[in-house]
Amino acid sequence: MESTLILQHNILYSRGYQKAQRSEHYFPDHALGIMLAGESSYYSNEGTFVMNEGTICLMRRNQLFKKLKKPSPTGEPPTLISVFLDQNALHQYATDNTILKQKAYKGQAMIDLTNNVFLKGFFDSLRPYVAHPEKLTAKLATLKTREAIEILLQTGDGLASFLFDFQELYKIDLETYMHHHYQYNIPLASFAKLTGRSLSTFKRDFNRIFDTTPEKWLQSKRLEQAHYLISTQTLRPSDVYLEVGFENLSHFSTAFKSKFGVKASDLWTNSDPGVSSGS
Repeated sequence: MESTLILQHNILYSRGYQKAQRSEHYFPDHALGIMLAGESSYYSNEGTFVMNEGTICLMRRNQLFKKLKKPSPTGEPPTLISVFLDQNALHQYATDNTILKQKAYKGQAMIDLTNNVFLKGFFDSLRPYVAHPEKLTAKLATLKTREAIEILLQTGDGLASFLFDFQELYKIDLETYMHHHYQYNIPLASFAKLTGRSLSTFKRDFNRIFDTTPEKWLQSKRLEQAHYLISTQTLRPSDVYLEVGFENLSHFSTAFKSKFGVKASDLWTNSDPGVSSGS
């Protein structure tokens, strides 16, 4: 069973299932994490980033990822400690240390910092709190967060612009963005933020561009992609529904039958020569 232990508001310990599990993530804040066991693969428009046991990664805020978590070869569930560097903490650090306004960050969204021995030592110092979370007070968590920022700034990899680029998302081309990201199952409020809009402006702009509501367009677009994957790529419905952005197979199956007049399972059977021939 998956469990998440909130050591403090921005420091989390999570232990997943002893089986592969797919999910989607939107990170509104920077995240610094270490993989303690198992494996997590992150898929984005930038490519694939794999975290194995011992991998330390810094993830850029305002990113969308599809994630596949798997146990280790010995069956240990995927386990991770994450420290989220929220904007308030970073603003305070910048003010206290007279850090000037940084240029817009243009680098990678996920940075591998596995070889940083100081970050490894930092995460080692957090491990005892998993068994004794009451010992990690809010004051200590603030100190640990500032320690993480200090270590990151000492890496010499130009992370100042990564951490202290406080520019808000600007209004981007909504049509292009939605065609590239419709398969991510996130709230409309998150889509709005990622495209530089308030929720009301997002809905208004969406209706003007697509002549329908976001909810109706997203479902239709996801079903069309599912139909293509099942009929042309002969993928099973159970392998498709999460990939295109549905939360559960039952809802997907009902919506598919309603839109196309045929069950997704029947379409797959008729599309796969091996299945239809009984082999």
